[in-house]
Amino acid sequence: MLPKRIELFKETSPSTITTSGKIKVRVLESFETESGVNVGPIEVAYETWGTLNDSASNAVLVLHALTGDSHVIGEQDHNHPTPGWWNGLIGPGLAIDTRKYFVVCPNVLGGCQGTTGPTSISPDGQIYGSRFPQITVGDQVRVERALSDLLGIDRYVAVIGGSMGGMRALEWGVRFPESSGSIFLLAVGPSATAEQIALSSLQIQIIQSDPNFHHGNYHKFGTSPDNGLRLARALAHLSYRSPDEMERRFGANKTPLGDYEVFSYLLHHGDKLVSRFDANSYIRLSQAMSDFNVGKGRGGIEHALRGIDAPLTVIGISSDRLFPVSQQHQIAESVPNCAGLHIIESDIGHDGFLTEIQSIGKIIQEALNRYSQGKSHYFGYGESVAI
Repeated sequence: MLPKRIELFKETSPSTITTSGKIKVRVLESFETESGVNVGPIEVAYETWGTLNDSASNAVLVLHALTGDSHVIGEQDHNHPTPGWWNGLIGPGLAIDTRKYFVVCPNVLGGCQGTTGPTSISPDGQIYGSRFPQITVGDQVRVERALSDLLGIDRYVAVIGGSMGGMRALEWGVRFPESSGSIFLLAVGPSATAEQIALSSLQIQIIQSDPNFHHGNYHKFGTSPDNGLRLARALAHLSYRSPDEMERRFGANKTPLGDYEVFSYLLHHGDKLVSRFDANSYIRLSQAMSDFNVGKGRGGIEHALRGIDAPLTVIGISSDRLFPVSQQHQIAESVPNCAGLHIIESDIGHDGFLTEIQSIGKIIQEALNRYSQGKSHYFGYGESVAI
């Protein structure tokens, strides 16, 4: 079995991009990663909604999480293996109003949904596979900046992201402070914690232990480490939900076949990922998350965060055990221009940043309205608000 790949794209020039649809463009002929490895050419697949105005001053950048993709909103179809992951948040009259804003969501560098990654064809005509280099969140953001340059967007009204997307949004604020009119961070911290690294490392080990992994060269053998990826995702999904929610939904109940319902539920989510994702991409993206530390090479976390110029809105989920609210407090307390810290009461866990659409939309919409009126401070620096 060859790696899962999405092949149906529109090939077009940036000047034609004013409506929704998955687009793929070449943004760089060659790219040197922060580890010093050259890779390229670099192509980026992305989707847009709304219309970019003549001054290119109404763009909003939305950044997806680990196994997400550019399909933020919309239905599942032949070109989109899953429905939009933020349906109800973006569109005409919604929190991010596409009558006003031009929304851009790129697939991440190292992924497997069209942007250059391990499933891409290298210059030698072969799939990169295990040869695709280890990358960083900084590398991913530099590629997103290259796409923005190609689109003619110098500055975004807002850069918005949750989880791994939040890491990239934070990196945007520090690396390209002049390019972000405002920043929204959801369910993320300023660096990877020991527990996050441990969970990620275990998932990688599970995938690599699959006999079909073949040191990451499974495409040469016509196989895929599906069982390893399935179990890795099951473990990850456990960390995405809260103990209270699991107990409420499943308890110790068993299926008619005698399996625990909670275990069957986790394996189901593992199977869903296997049908649409590549194991090498999962590894490279997970490694990038584990390596993330916004203060690395910048004098430490607090010093780096103090350099963020744009008003920054931080959103946490009360029951998030993967990125606990203490991490959102750390960011809010370190950014002088923090425009508000909001903790959403939810028993969903980390995935609340995907499911609590109404609360998240209210925060983003009100903040964007205030920013457009020149009022950068939403609820005041460091204030915590339960929604």
